[in-house]
Amino acid sequence: MTWTLEIAANSLASAKAAQAAGATRVELCAALESGGLTPSAGAIAGVRKRVALPVHVLVRPRAGDFCYSDAEHETMLADIAHCAASGCDGVVVGALTARGEVDVARCRDLLHAAGALDTTFHRAIDLCPDMPAALEAIVGLGFRRVLSSGGATDAISGAGMLRRLVEQAGERIVVMPGAGITPDNIARLAAHTRAREFHASAKRSCPTRMRVPADPALGMDGGELRADGARIRALLAALHAAEAT
Repeated sequence: MTWTLEIAANSLASAKAAQAAGATRVELCAALESGGLTPSAGAIAGVRKRVALPVHVLVRPRAGDFCYSDAEHETMLADIAHCAASGCDGVVVGALTARGEVDVARCRDLLHAAGALDTTFHRAIDLCPDMPAALEAIVGLGFRRVLSSGGATDAISGAGMLRRLVEQAGERIVVMPGAGITPDNIARLAAHTRAREFHASAKRSCPTRMRVPADPALGMDGGELRADGARIRALLAALHAAEAT
């Protein structure tokens, strides 16, 4: 079996670590601590220039829910156009209605803007009260992939729903588990869900380079979060070991 490991990379350093450790793909984002937001134009350019892995860019204009205003929708369309013009390989997008259903009209616009780019519907699906119905809507729209924790706080807790979604999806769309995936649980998750693609941040907190005291009240409580090459290699080793058994 061929495994795919996508790493949520919040910087050029994280993307380079993912590449060096053998990851399959990076999801480039900003603000991992907020669940991920759209990265800057400079970050996209730097990663696209220096990283050979496929780069999928998260397009999410703000933290919080996924029910967007007209202005936010226009921002996402512009960001997708920028990703396409910058030579990115894919985008990670999604939008919901106030009732927690897939916003088919807005998502159709997003997909049209993406054109030939690879497309992933992000974890907005985990807020949908009826996840199987949401999956059918996502399939009908033409997304290539959906990222999900199975509607739970982490993929292990949502493994039952993830297996149900994988079975429902068949060959029509890739269901990619994500959230809380570690070297200690990825093999168990793979065996239970039968998924082939996995998403992880493999992050660690780096020591600050500053020589002045950090002030958590100012949002400055240490160094940056960064993908860790050793953790990525351990994730891949766990998958390969599971395949061999």
